Amino acid sequence: MTFNNLKDVYIDQLQDLYSADRQAVAATRQLVDAASEKDLKDALKRSHEGTERGIEILEGLIKSHGENPKGEFCKGMEGIVKEVKAHALDADFSDDDVRDAVIITQYQRMAHYALAGYGCVAAFAKRLGLTDDAAKIEECLDNTYKGDREMTRIAEGEVNKEAA
Repeated sequence: MTFNNLKDVYIDQLQDLYSADRQAVAATRQLVDAASEKDLKDALKRSHEGTERGIEILEGLIKSHGENPKGEFCKGMEGIVKEVKAHALDADFSDDDVRDAVIITQYQRMAHYALAGYGCVAAFAKRLGLTDDAAKIEECLDNTYKGDREMTRIAEGEVNKEAA
């Protein structure tokens, strides 16, 4: 792809986020099944639902610009998901609380990747004068921050204490 202007970069990054979210939602579904602590399971379920909503928003935004949502494959999230599988899903744990601590760590790595992406495309949308796009992206950004803060609360309040 040739990038001629900020709009080209914007569309490319929306497609990258779409791919990243699709990969993250599948990994999060597996983390729900692997988690043992009730608050963590519930938070992961909410995150899964929120990410699915984000995918819908991104798909709509990309299509509204006449582009294919599947135009990009996010190799960055692919690597993070491999880490999720290796460290949280396929690793051996003698203690469920320790696994839950690792699940939070790996979830937050995926969330932080999404935060970076959503922050960039929100800034691009604002610069391009795409106020409706920006508002929808800000919704996704806010929801991702909320999920990340909830994971930190669970880790600091329950999981890390039990894992120690």
